[in-house]
Amino acid sequence: MNISKTLRGRAATAVSLTAVLALGATACGDDGSGSGTEGSGKGEITFWDNNGGPRTAIWTEIIKDFEKKNPDIKVKYVPIPIADVQSKYDTAIAGGGLPDVGGVGTAYLANMVSQEALEPLNKRLEGSPLKGRLVESMVESVRSAAGRGDDMYTMPTSANNGALWYRTDLFEQAGLKAPTTWPKFYEAADKLTDAKSNKFGYTIRGGAGSIAQALDAIYGQTGMTEFWDGEKTTLNDPKNVAALEKYAALFKRTTPAADVNNDFTKMVAQWDTGTIGMLSHNLGSYQDHLKALGEDKFAGIPAPIGEGGTRVQVSNPVDGLGLFRSGKNKNAAWKFIEFAASHESNSKWNESAGAIPANTEAAKDPWISESEPTALAAKALTDGSTKIVDLPYYLPDWNNISKADNEPEFQKLLLGKITAKAFLDKMADELNAAQKEWKELGNG
Repeated sequence: MNISKTLRGRAATAVSLTAVLALGATACGDDGSGSGTEGSGKGEITFWDNNGGPRTAIWTEIIKDFEKKNPDIKVKYVPIPIADVQSKYDTAIAGGGLPDVGGVGTAYLANMVSQEALEPLNKRLEGSPLKGRLVESMVESVRSAAGRGDDMYTMPTSANNGALWYRTDLFEQAGLKAPTTWPKFYEAADKLTDAKSNKFGYTIRGGAGSIAQALDAIYGQTGMTEFWDGEKTTLNDPKNVAALEKYAALFKRTTPAADVNNDFTKMVAQWDTGTIGMLSHNLGSYQDHLKALGEDKFAGIPAPIGEGGTRVQVSNPVDGLGLFRSGKNKNAAWKFIEFAASHESNSKWNESAGAIPANTEAAKDPWISESEPTALAAKALTDGSTKIVDLPYYLPDWNNISKADNEPEFQKLLLGKITAKAFLDKMADELNAAQKEWKELGNG
């Protein structure tokens, strides 16, 4: 059953690819390539922001800077909500209407590459001022996620990192130390909860985006560092099952009942305005917390350390900018990508988002060390103290499996309708089938 669902997803990809090729044959002449044109380097280009809303203000500022420096190019900005971005791209690939440039994260990069929507950037980068000025680990992440050897299909712009945000004022009142280990995390979740007074120790993500947070908690507790054991995933290892049982048991006991439907926006807003002790979210919500609480009432630390003394976390997607094959003015679109990934723009964007810059010069700017959560995250990722479990972003089916297919199942788990073992077994079966199919196609 799980295998057939994966195959249906692959069939849908094949249909989308066929539609794209057919449209390309109509729009681009006899060769049927749908490859677009280099263009004059002037005129209008369309840019899709893959996190429209939260990042609209900073992109508006960067676009204004770009147009001032390049008065012959106009950028049409289209904000796409992060929850809708993959479906928007898939629809446009199948039916036409792709932008010239778009935000593309590694979580859904392989799906877009498999549909031949993006143009490889290797040759353009060779002649660019950006050559040698990109964080190598992020470059490697986007290459690996694309699944096509050394080809790079998106220009890395930022990496995020998970953080455990906690209310320092509430911890101090309760006589608790910072939740730097998983035992301390669970102790704080219990001690800070007084449900009758609407006070809770933790807010758990039950809506969109819940799977990544749950995987972080699972591998963080067990200390397992490999996602694959030969041909099979370690996801449903008995140790991981036990860790998920403990984590999911927090729901409604030390968390609000509304958490079952909360995506990151609702979860962050709830934490910022309420009396909840801890929140797991990435660095991107730092400015929200600062505005709502002030710097004296909260702090953010990397993932808790497991009982074995090692911090383990799952890999976070690297965000970037993709150049679309179908674009009619690729020269102008590339100029925009170069500008957005340059030192000044990349620093400005990441400071606003609270993320880690991909531009090596931007990564040295003073604001990094001035923002303690960002500085701690950057240190944790570079000093060897953190072990990373590499998630299989290279699988074209990864985003569907880790989102649409299993987020409703995670809600069933929280509500007690299925067991942690059943949840992990289902997801593991789908991942094993996707991995097998990917290798049968000559990859890996």
